[in-house]
Amino acid sequence: MQAPLKERYREDPAQALITLRANAELDGLGISCKVETGRAVVEAGLHPATGGDGSLACSGDMLLEALVACSGVTLRAVATSLGLEIRGGTVRAEGDLDFRGTLGVDKSAPVGFQAIRLSFDLDTDASEEQLATLRKLTERYCVVYQTLRTPPEIEVRLA
Repeated sequence: MQAPLKERYREDPAQALITLRANAELDGLGISCKVETGRAVVEAGLHPATGGDGSLACSGDMLLEALVACSGVTLRAVATSLGLEIRGGTVRAEGDLDFRGTLGVDKSAPVGFQAIRLSFDLDTDASEEQLATLRKLTERYCVVYQTLRTPPEIEVRLA
């Protein structure tokens, strides 16, 4: 199933470069945000760029969804703490992957995200100074953001 993809990535490495995205909506309802997953129970599988048929959730998408969910909730909590009104907005995350690394096509190609971009588009009257504080504190207290910025030691067990 993956052989044709591996060959294509060897011949044209640019085809292995994929950008994944996730979004969350901030509405006026308390400290929360809505993450679009499209599934109540998520079944994960291969991304189409690695041989999947696209019917199952990609773990890379799920990672970005976790980032937008956590940062959206954190932003809401920080804004509440600072007394800032956030009437609404959008949180977006994009991440760049080179699937040659995951498929072992090119040993020098990295496995995992090479870059992640997180952005907030907010409906608020907060000043630039208040927004700078909101950003700084959101970054500081978002668990998923901090986990990605400073990866924890991970132990893997196989039984």
